[in-house]
Amino acid sequence: MKITRKYGENISPEMIGLFFEDINFAADGGLYAEMIENRSFEAKEGFGTCGKFYAVDDYGYAWKPVYKEGDQAPRMQYVTGTPLSVENPHYLRLTANAAGQGFANQAYDGIYLEQGKKYNVSFYARCVAYEGEAFSVEVRKDGKIYAKGSVQAVKQMPYLPFTDLAVEFPMDGLFAEIRDEMKNVDQTGCREHEWVKYELVLTASETVSGAEFVLTLDAAGVVEFDLISMMPEDAVAGVFRKDLFEALKEIKPGFIRFPGGCIVEGISLENRYQWKKTVGELKDRKYIPNLWAFQDDRSFRKNLDVKRPDAHYGQSYGIGFYEYFLLCELLGAKPLPVLGMGIACQFRTTEMVTIDSDAFKEFVQDALDLIEFANGPADSKWGGLRAKMGHPEPFGLEMLAIGNEQWETKYADIFDRHVRFEQAIHEVYPKIQLLGTAGPSVENNLYNLAWDFYRKGQKENPDFVYAVDEHYYVSPQWLYDHIDFYDSYPREVGVFAGEYAAHTEDRENTMESALAEAAFMTGLEKNAGVIKLASYAPLFNRIGHSQWKPDMIWFDDHQVWLTPNYYVQKLYGNHVGDHTLQMDGQDIELRKSGIYVTLSETKDGELILKAVNTNDSAFELPLEAENGQPMTGDARVWVLEKAGEKPEDKPEPSKIAEMALNLEGRISLAPKSFTVLRV
Repeated sequence: MKITRKYGENISPEMIGLFFEDINFAADGGLYAEMIENRSFEAKEGFGTCGKFYAVDDYGYAWKPVYKEGDQAPRMQYVTGTPLSVENPHYLRLTANAAGQGFANQAYDGIYLEQGKKYNVSFYARCVAYEGEAFSVEVRKDGKIYAKGSVQAVKQMPYLPFTDLAVEFPMDGLFAEIRDEMKNVDQTGCREHEWVKYELVLTASETVSGAEFVLTLDAAGVVEFDLISMMPEDAVAGVFRKDLFEALKEIKPGFIRFPGGCIVEGISLENRYQWKKTVGELKDRKYIPNLWAFQDDRSFRKNLDVKRPDAHYGQSYGIGFYEYFLLCELLGAKPLPVLGMGIACQFRTTEMVTIDSDAFKEFVQDALDLIEFANGPADSKWGGLRAKMGHPEPFGLEMLAIGNEQWETKYADIFDRHVRFEQAIHEVYPKIQLLGTAGPSVENNLYNLAWDFYRKGQKENPDFVYAVDEHYYVSPQWLYDHIDFYDSYPREVGVFAGEYAAHTEDRENTMESALAEAAFMTGLEKNAGVIKLASYAPLFNRIGHSQWKPDMIWFDDHQVWLTPNYYVQKLYGNHVGDHTLQMDGQDIELRKSGIYVTLSETKDGELILKAVNTNDSAFELPLEAENGQPMTGDARVWVLEKAGEKPEDKPEPSKIAEMALNLEGRISLAPKSFTVLRV
């Protein structure tokens, strides 16, 4: 292979990114480091699918009473009245019959503690009728305590009208007697109906998994609780689970697409993702059932009352839009928010607001307000909220996607909606780059119709659209057959490969699927003049809580499994050139031998070769300089290859071997491998 150093196409520095949708417990129970499940007592259980769904209140889900055998159990009531927040109105009213009674949380798959590690616990409580001195918090398993702590209880001050001792005015009779009695009453504590926040730190005495979080009273009484939290002290920015955050950081993503995906639209408009309800104080972020609690599983369609796995899957919005922007900043990635266009998920329903309604105008205004939240000055309404939350400086939002996976139909006028959004946004924020949607597939008339619309709009208005979002979940063979998919695409409008993955027959993460993706990505990089952004989907999979497979990163309560597909993304994300190099058809010839390559160059003249060998045997790839001489010099090589047999319930093991190499005119590509060479 001759390396000509002929300039090809510029590569967007943010080309390789991430798509973070709250599916497979990606947020609550995943990247969000919160360990308590249903912490605000607002859980619901989902039933049904595809326009025939409903949710049942189950406020006590994940909680249970704690008491000694033989004692009368404490009463746990989930009530409203004087809530911590009107957005999440339910709270626990606990009536303990004896000291040591309380309640426990199942914490997803149980609490995991690591010996010596600290955990921050907080909760709100209100002593209704409690004479005890403290609240105790423990992590237990099989009767053994692995961490414990306590906090002093704050009692309510008694309240009687007209007894403010600071006010002096004539009193006689009953009121005078009450006033005199109150002079001897302890006036320390909280006012009636006032919630008190308690905080303590637990230290794990031993490592344990599958334990319970337990909160108990040291006397009988009535106490109300809400917003109970337990977070590892090493959570990044106090929000993100450290090991999962580090896995994302290693990819060096150029952007993060968020929040979806189908949850942008919702199984109904009421269930849609509304960014304004995900910012501000945690207590005021309204909990909703996750769309993926209502799985589209044919086995459930005949009986909507059948309970399904993870039917309590919810969104607490502990990772809301503020945390999303913060995550992008911490990872050095550009934000790419996706906003709904007034249409619920078209796979599930025909619900929408009409384009001329006030409700549609609210969707447009939400887009304008989000830009202000991200970029506005601290003295603006939404920029002020961002500043109040701890980030006075703008986040620097540059891109915004309108719609997730919509397509034009006789009732869904997505093209007209894009026009309305574009006009409104660019009137106020002319530099924001807008992305459109080509629908759920790249091989149908709806896709072609969408592209005709965006290309026509771009000819009339250069700011009409920056890139169009394309999705494809396809077989590995489809990816091999379409390496040249973008070779003939016009370059006026960019492409965002927003959701893609190779789906093998059993839909598992394997080297087979990873190599197909790596090969297809050689075609994406070669066509960097039109491919502006690309992200594998989905990102996360909590083992035992999957709504969709395959996924890039698998995890449980304390371990992370990085798939071969993850390593492909990491190698591409870590080795982005500034421009491609022309290959003069050599890449096409190599494909005949099962070898897929792409060449790029950095601004410093460093060559980057990416090569996929799909063969069962090694392949010797000769490398020549422009003068026809063998290419030599100091180089570094990264090789991704299989590292063992696939376990039944885990992704196939793989590894990246990194080494220095004295290049002598050729490189040996290992069997069934993906290699990156820098020289």
